[in-house]
Amino acid sequence: MTSTQISFLVFGVVLLFAIGFDLGLLSKKGSEVSIRKALWQTVFWVALAFAYFGFTWLERGHTLALEYISAYLMEWSLSIDNIFVFILIFTFFNVQQQHSARVLLIGILLAILFRILFITVGVALVTKFEWILYIFGGILLITGIKIFTAKKETEYDPEKNIVYRLMQKILPIDAEDLSGKFTLVKQGRRFFTRVFVVIVLLATTDIVFALDSIPAVFAISQDRLVVYTSNVFAVLGLRSLFFLLHGAVNQFEYLQQGIAIVLIFIGLKMLAEAVHVYIPVWISLMVIVVCLFGSILYSVQNAEKKE
Repeated sequence: MTSTQISFLVFGVVLLFAIGFDLGLLSKKGSEVSIRKALWQTVFWVALAFAYFGFTWLERGHTLALEYISAYLMEWSLSIDNIFVFILIFTFFNVQQQHSARVLLIGILLAILFRILFITVGVALVTKFEWILYIFGGILLITGIKIFTAKKETEYDPEKNIVYRLMQKILPIDAEDLSGKFTLVKQGRRFFTRVFVVIVLLATTDIVFALDSIPAVFAISQDRLVVYTSNVFAVLGLRSLFFLLHGAVNQFEYLQQGIAIVLIFIGLKMLAEAVHVYIPVWISLMVIVVCLFGSILYSVQNAEKKE
């Protein structure tokens, strides 16, 4: 077996073990997830991602390992922004706390399937049309500038979501059911519940975020395994981060600006390669780490001052 095949095999085995461990030991159906449990789950997923970084370093070399950890941190930072939208969706539909873990799990697994599809298409396009990377760079640059210069992010309103409005038109929905079921029968007619609606919104909302995050990963590495693993590990940690950050939405006021700077840097990096200017991967890693953790620390300090 080649080094790449071994890495794929190890990733698959670790992934199945981790999901089984998370479901069997850390999550029980109908149980509420405490802050302490969410913290341990977050530590588990982050530690697993860094353990795979060590394996990649030993198996495939330090360059690909640095590309992987840079891509993972990039995806992880973008996923935090994703979580705040998830919180608004759960609040809007008033999902019962005992159903939250199961709903998040199903929504996130669907999001992973969509991401794998997008990545597969993206890899095929980049392999055949290398110049598409420069289009990705331009998109990231424009997106980063828009995010950074925005005075205040417009609050996400699920009622204005195109997917939700489409479901309201074509599906019979019972928004009052609190049982946690996906469907129910009333007077001989089958209805879809709010839990079903939330799962669909979680999966489709992640697609919007993937349109920015996946091109950003391609800017760091075009290695197929790096792109897949960094995305999957970051998305799998969303559920624990959701419960960990649920009460701290207003504590990360400047995270958006930190993410914007990273997107601008990644976009410029991709465009610079058009004129044969290549930025080492360790510089990308430093920029991501400084912008991510710097914006988080500054946001927390600023929130404490306001309080």
